Amino acid sequence: MTTPPSSTNWLQQGWQRVANWQPEEHSIWLRCAVAVLLTFAAVWLRMALAPAESGGRFITLSLATALAALYGGFLPGMLSAVLGTVLINFLMIKPYWSLAIDHPMEAFWLNLWHLLAQIVVVGAITLMQRRNQRFQEATEQLQQSKRQLEDTFEQSATGMAHNHLDGRWIRLNQTYCDIVGYTKEEMLTKHFRDFTHPDDLELDMRQLKRTLAGEINHYSFEKRYIHRQGHVVWAHVTISLVRKASGEPDYLIAVVQDISARKAIEEALRTSEHLLRQAHGLAGLASWRADLSTGRFVTLAGSHEILGLPSADFSAQDLVALTHPDDFPRAFELWKLAVQGKADYHIEYRLLFGGEEHWFLVQAEFERDAQGRAVGALGVIQDVTERKRAELEIQQLNASLEQRIHRRTEALKAAYDELESYSYAVAHDLRSPLRIINGFAQALHEDNPGMSSDSQSHLQRITAASKKMGELIDGLLTLSQFARGELQRKPVHISAIATRLLEEFAGAEPQRRVRWQIEPGLHVMADPALVEALMQNLLHNAWKYTANTPEALIRVEGAYEHGQQRFSVLDNGAGFDMARAAKLFQPFQRLHMPHEFSGLGIGLATALRIVQRHGGELQASAEPGRGATFSFTLSAKPLAG
Repeated sequence: MTTPPSSTNWLQQGWQRVANWQPEEHSIWLRCAVAVLLTFAAVWLRMALAPAESGGRFITLSLATALAALYGGFLPGMLSAVLGTVLINFLMIKPYWSLAIDHPMEAFWLNLWHLLAQIVVVGAITLMQRRNQRFQEATEQLQQSKRQLEDTFEQSATGMAHNHLDGRWIRLNQTYCDIVGYTKEEMLTKHFRDFTHPDDLELDMRQLKRTLAGEINHYSFEKRYIHRQGHVVWAHVTISLVRKASGEPDYLIAVVQDISARKAIEEALRTSEHLLRQAHGLAGLASWRADLSTGRFVTLAGSHEILGLPSADFSAQDLVALTHPDDFPRAFELWKLAVQGKADYHIEYRLLFGGEEHWFLVQAEFERDAQGRAVGALGVIQDVTERKRAELEIQQLNASLEQRIHRRTEALKAAYDELESYSYAVAHDLRSPLRIINGFAQALHEDNPGMSSDSQSHLQRITAASKKMGELIDGLLTLSQFARGELQRKPVHISAIATRLLEEFAGAEPQRRVRWQIEPGLHVMADPALVEALMQNLLHNAWKYTANTPEALIRVEGAYEHGQQRFSVLDNGAGFDMARAAKLFQPFQRLHMPHEFSGLGIGLATALRIVQRHGGELQASAEPGRGATFSFTLSAKPLAG
């Protein structure tokens, strides 16, 4: 239930409305109309209450004029005064309802004083209203300024506080509380010493003492607060002293800015700079910056000391003087192109320190303005003197090594040619006694038909041994033949070669039942004659060792492994024990007894020589009674990417 307002409150509200009334808020026509109505109402009320000839005529109209001025301002007030004067003379002075006046001079002075009085009243009311208006405007501005100051204090992103001279709080904003983690109520029960870091308190109190003593008016410094949760908060604090009009200290203003993030960044930068120094030291690097407008070069983070450069700051002329004369044209030309954006600046050249040459690797990137002009450069320089010296030594070693290799190659070639000549000579010399032995054995057999069976058996053994010796000599010559000569790589159709060879084997032994499977489209870049001999040896090997297999099968196929083409010859023949595989590719070494399978043991050794001459590899896998697989490549294995 609402309580009705008291008469006192009603009067105060009414007076407040009158005092705050602003005539200019309404149109001039409305104010003039109200002035006319008030004037006529006053005349009517005066005539209704007393006869016209009674006194107080001008007083009644003065009230109307005052009300008209209060409501409408100066012009409506004067309109009411003039209109009231006319109506007084027209309605309230005999003869009534006429402007005829019996005593003109008396009426003139009476009306003149009335108008003057009304002008004074209307002017005073108008002046009072204008002054009241200016007072209201000033009051509103003052209140607005006060609100703005309070908002600035309370809503500021910076902590702010007013303190008594002994440090007690007068007021503080929420930001200050948030910085240290306490509520306002908790803060008002504490002193700033309670949450100031102990190591910073002495400096704070010393500066405060100087301020109160009048030595300084304010001071700023960085200090640490202990947050309510226990961690350290870095802040930039400014303390200012406010004095009374008499000059005596009044209170303190504290402005606190949280700089923990900045401190963290500074610490990270210091750490990065320290690590950069270490990295420069380990790598032998120096960072530098160039201002192209001034031609000045500056090394960063003291890295010039790492490389033993003369100073951290040097000019383009200094750099030119240090550059080796033989390297300057090349370095200068590349620098011009890089400044124009036509090339990357990445170069090795020599600098001269005290007459001693030092090699440096220099790389730069350019900073450009909106028009694309280079205005600065950032880069690194590395001392590569030791590497260059090592490279020169390696080049000298390589040169001497090439000479030694050339001499050794010539010696080996001469020895090889001599060995080849010796091999042919030995083969020729061995063939002659073999032919004689074989001829005399044949003559003995023909001249002695009645020879005993034992003697005939001896002759047959002599003939077979000489034949075997001839085959061994042919094998040696064949093996040496495939190890010499120039390699000619051409397209070779392996599928066609394998098909033709197997058809020849089948034609030579029509009684054999052998099935073969050859993958079509197998091609390779290799020496055709050597590939023919390679496939001849591998397929003949498969054909021979499937002789005792009822369902003999020979396969030729290809595949890509790790980017390299590999070919395989597979059979399901006798196979062999992998424990003895070390002897597989050695000349005249056999894994089967002569009475099981014929042969000299030279075929796989020849195949290995052919594959090796192409830079490939030959591998074998088998199981006794389950066949064998021979896989080969005819090119070097590609390097890993």
